[in-house]
Amino acid sequence: MTETIPADSRTWLRRQRPLAEPRVRLVCFPQAGGAAASYRGWQDRLPADVELSAVCYPGRQNRVNERPIDRMEPLVDHICRALVTLADRPFALFGHCMGAVVAYEVAVRLAGRHQISPVALLVSAYAAPHLCADDARRVPIGDRQLAEQAAAADPMLLRFPELMDLAMIALRADHDLLHAYRPASTPLVTAPIVGYLGTDDPLVSHEEMRAWSRVAAAGFEMRSFPGSHSYPADAEAALVADIAERLAGVGDIDEALRGDSPVSSGHA
Repeated sequence: MTETIPADSRTWLRRQRPLAEPRVRLVCFPQAGGAAASYRGWQDRLPADVELSAVCYPGRQNRVNERPIDRMEPLVDHICRALVTLADRPFALFGHCMGAVVAYEVAVRLAGRHQISPVALLVSAYAAPHLCADDARRVPIGDRQLAEQAAAADPMLLRFPELMDLAMIALRADHDLLHAYRPASTPLVTAPIVGYLGTDDPLVSHEEMRAWSRVAAAGFEMRSFPGSHSYPADAEAALVADIAERLAGVGDIDEALRGDSPVSSGHA
């Protein structure tokens, strides 16, 4: 059976292996300055009946000629319109760094406007949304710091200045989005939330990740993996295996993630 994908979904969601009848869909949100390609190795690590989609923000990959979006509201609007077309199957959301709060806002928007909820919200290496309104966290980042971040994430950029220029445009927009992100409220998410963190992450603390429990109506768990802020690249196999295990029984995923108490501690 050939599935017809609306143009908006094809634009915003990259699917390496579209499935006619997936048991569950996993939708991944890239970090600040990141691209859907950062999840290209995940599909082969997932069970055959789990379909991976990676969100492609404007201003990168084959959307490099599009102007990046530097505010949360319109970004979430576009992503939700694309996701609604794929909500015929259970789905989970995973977001790393900036992707964590984008995934949270998407979950809130889908529930509020479309009465659709993910089976799990998986957030990685970013402070809980209610902490994002703290002015003390809003330190402007200069272009030199942004360039250093971009080079650290992709050393190849140092060899190709034109690629660095393009990367800087997207990275600046993403940091502007995060700097402007001041949620007026932080509604509870009805799905279980799992927080992931690198053990040596210099940007996000254990306490900031555990603060996600405040918006977790169906329970919160935390896992840590060896590595720094970019641990998903180094611990990809272990991270994807953990996610796959949580999606193994979608029908009872709430119970599997909730444990015996509203906030349970994993291998943190």
